[in-house]
Parts: sequence; C-alpha cells; structure tokens
Amino acid sequence: MSEVKVALALGSGAARGWAHIGVIKALEEMGVRINMVAGTSIGSLVGAGYASGRLAEVEQWVQGMNRWEVFNLLDFGFNHGGIIGGEKVFNRAREEFGQRNIEDLPVTYGAVATDLYSGREIWLRKGDLYDVSRASCAMPGVLSPKSLDGRWLIDGGLVNPVPVSLCRALGADIVIAVHLNSQLNSKALKRRGRSIPPQTETEQVEKEKADMEEHGEDDNGFFDSLWSGSKEYLDSFKERFRNNGEKAPGMFSVMASSIDIMQERITKARMAGDPPDILVQPKLGHIGIMEFYRGQEAIDLGYDTTTRMRDLIMEEIELYRERRG
Repeated sequence: MSEVKVALALGSGAARGWAHIGVIKALEEMGVRINMVAGTSIGSLVGAGYASGRLAEVEQWVQGMNRWEVFNLLDFGFNHGGIIGGEKVFNRAREEFGQRNIEDLPVTYGAVATDLYSGREIWLRKGDLYDVSRASCAMPGVLSPKSLDGRWLIDGGLVNPVPVSLCRALGADIVIAVHLNSQLNSKALKRRGRSIPPQTETEQVEKEKADMEEHGEDDNGFFDSLWSGSKEYLDSFKERFRNNGEKAPGMFSVMASSIDIMQERITKARMAGDPPDILVQPKLGHIGIMEFYRGQEAIDLGYDTTTRMRDLIMEEIELYRERRG
C-alpha cells in the first residue's frame, strides 16, 4: 500500500506563528509523517526550518528570545517601504540554520507571497529558502517588500493566509491546516501600544518584571517599543487623544488589529471553498502579533491543541488509507 501524503498548511500570524513549532512536534510524536509543507508569512519561516531539518534549532532560537533581543533584530527605517527593513532577522536566520535552496530540501516546500502591483497570489517553489520566506513575511507597512524574480513581493496573508490550495497543488492526500488568527481578543487589542522602548538590557529586565506584576502575563505594550526605536520617535507619532475619558488606540494597535481582522475574513472565505481535512486552531488571541519573545507560550499552545486532537487526526488518516484501499 502506498504512503498517505500528508501536507501542512502553516498560516500567517506573525509572533503567534511560533505555535507552528508545537503543532509539528505533536504530530511527530503521534508518528504522523509530514511529506510536504506550505507556509504563508510566519508559516513560511517555520516551514522552512522544518523542511530543512532544522526545526529543533529554530525552537532553541525562539526559546532564547527576550524583548531586548527581538528589538535588536529589527532594522528600523522608512526608506524601504516599511517601518522595518527585515534583512537583519532573515540574515541572522540564514547564519543560524545555513543557506539552503528549496530544490535541495528533504521535504517538499512552498511559500505564498503577493505581487505588490498586480495583487496576484505567487507560489514560491525554488531559490534561496530565506529569501523566499522573507518575501512571504513582508507585512504591509511594517516589513519592507522583497524584490524577487523581477517582482516586488509582500505578505502572502493578503491573498491566502492559510495555504490549503498550495498543499493540494503539491499533491497532498491529507491537508492539516494551522490557523493562528481565529480568536480575536478585544482586551488584548486594547492593551497594545503602552510601553516605551528599552534603554538598556538591565532596565528592560526591570521593566518586564514591573509589567508582569502590574498586568500579569497578558502584556501587549511592547508593540510601540518595537516600532518606535526611541522615546522621541514615539512621542512625535503618538499623541494622547482622549474620547470620553478613554485613550484613543495607537497607530500600531490600529494597524495590527486591521491585519488580524482582514486575514481572519479572508481565511474564512478561502476555507469555505477549499477546506482542509483537519483544522488546528490554537487559542492565540491574547498574543500580540509582534510579541515574538513569547515563543515558548505559543509553542506550548500549539502543542497542547494538537495533542488534544490526536484521535481525530489519526482517524482521518486511517480513514483515507481505508478508502483508497
């Protein structure tokens, strides 16, 4: 009997995407062999780590991130079409995990990006692994577009946030999709944009402790820290307007919330026409899309959610095997 080809469709969601690591770990523990992986945005980056056989190293890298280290990986500037240049973090990933071409990977891999000028969905299936994932991750207004193969490419989440269709095209029998943005948490959205940028590592550690004591684990205030780069920059772009005693939402809260809403609506529309065989939806609404330092929390949520679905996943694979005979 021939092998059932299982594909993972890893969705967009920025910092929530570290949950993909936990999902893959749980599937491997179940004995599910993943033959191919397609990723959009952060899903393309985690998928790149898995397809190249370096997921354990990616997990270790993520677990070692704190707010200060995340901040230092961001190359701020407005002259490249986004607040963040983006090359610094992807060059670091290339150094950490090695330069690989998609054609040479042991697992079939593809990523989704969007053509900036035509709006077309672009499937990336060859070339440098981290150039491809960089293009797929180029969140509009945040991460600058990536020039690749004669196109300016931006985040694939604009057209296909959970790339089930690419998995089908790659020849999958069973598609396991991971949707990161199913839970929009209004309380979390309100909390974004509250803290100032870190000054020194010591001061940052002290600030983190104070934040945890004041707010508990749900602290999304680092949003503006990541974007601003300095207190002067923050003050120049964010005035404290008030409406009926409430502070108006900050620029980055509006941007992040808008992206969340857009991708959730697009995902629902795409999945209505092309549903996956299995849908994994970790509850990640309390994690802000730029809170990359909460990696272990996201990994654990992805792992726990998938583990609870063990019976469903194994039954679905077995059912397909029986139907095919």
